[in-house]
Amino acid sequence: MGRALIIGAGGVASVVVHKCCQNSDVFEEICIASRTKSKCDALKAKLDGGKTKIQTAQVDADNTEMLIDLINEFKPDIVINVALPYQDLTIMDACLATGVDYVDTANYEPLDTAKFEYKWQWDYRERFEKAGITALLGSGFDPGVTGVFCAYAQKHYFDEIHYIDILDANAGDHGYPFATNFNPEINIREITAKGSYIENGEWVETEPLEIKKVYDFPEIGQKDIYLLHHEELESLALNIKGIKKIRFWMTFSEKYLTHLKVLENVGMTSIEPIEFEGKQIVPLQFLKAVLPDPASLGPRTKGKTNIGCIMQGVKDGKELTYYVYNVCDHEECYKEVGSQAISYTTGVPAMIGAMMVMTGKWKKPGVFNVEEFDPDPFMEALNKWGLPWKESFAPTLLED
Repeated sequence: MGRALIIGAGGVASVVVHKCCQNSDVFEEICIASRTKSKCDALKAKLDGGKTKIQTAQVDADNTEMLIDLINEFKPDIVINVALPYQDLTIMDACLATGVDYVDTANYEPLDTAKFEYKWQWDYRERFEKAGITALLGSGFDPGVTGVFCAYAQKHYFDEIHYIDILDANAGDHGYPFATNFNPEINIREITAKGSYIENGEWVETEPLEIKKVYDFPEIGQKDIYLLHHEELESLALNIKGIKKIRFWMTFSEKYLTHLKVLENVGMTSIEPIEFEGKQIVPLQFLKAVLPDPASLGPRTKGKTNIGCIMQGVKDGKELTYYVYNVCDHEECYKEVGSQAISYTTGVPAMIGAMMVMTGKWKKPGVFNVEEFDPDPFMEALNKWGLPWKESFAPTLLED
């Protein structure tokens, strides 16, 4: 049993808090910390009275010294970072200064440029190793579970995996004309950035949403999918043996893309500051402020998600195809934890990743991506904690 400091109080953090409280054998005590303490207090009020003790605190995750003071006061065994990706490095610095393990769900990206890569966090490897503490990167769903899926396939089914397609489909409907299912800043920056994939060890760049296909997903049917850049491509291409090509795909409806195009055409998706009434504002941050809060979508959202990996490779000299995926129901997630499935599929793996480190199953000094550890205990935990997975050895493949 141990103590976890959870930084963040949005939709994903809410799921993490719920799941830590369900898993009181591991999480004896938690502290929920955010810039807005009232959000932390609201989460505490929902779950107080169980076996897991809950504290709350106000903290600015951009302020390393303030984070250090909070860590020294609460003395956690691990910090679960479900704040914004812009804040990963300040939180990692605080963990280094205090000798505390770290886990997050998304790679660091600078606030002023849409760069999605691991180099900044991988630069911490030697420092975390010397400090004797673990940093687990990208323990959400994608990145996160998708990496564990690949590691599991590599361990049990393949000698080499040559091709991986990661497919993220959301068939949920929240009823709004336009809203994003997770942080609008992060969501829109991902979609409007150039796409890319890795082939033969090299990045191949595409225009935003240039490549489109249609895929018939188990339990949710045919959906339009678009090739995007995504951070787990970078780590999986290094850690999975035999990779020749790896791609990431996400579903978007025509209605969603039409609204997004209009917003883009009038400059609302820009991250370049502009002056308005004597003040500097970032259009995308203003757009985030007027869009529905993703944490508010839970009671409105109906339908399911399907996220998984299609792999092709060889075993004992024979070609093999394999598809492993999870289907998650928005309404069932809301009944359980008060959040829609997008938050649920990120928050559950964040708790599991922290549990893997705290129980010693994934504990070693340094900075690691999830696929670098034994996938079996994580895969077992997915089934136990709400994200059961299914597999097929005869999936429909994506054509080139």
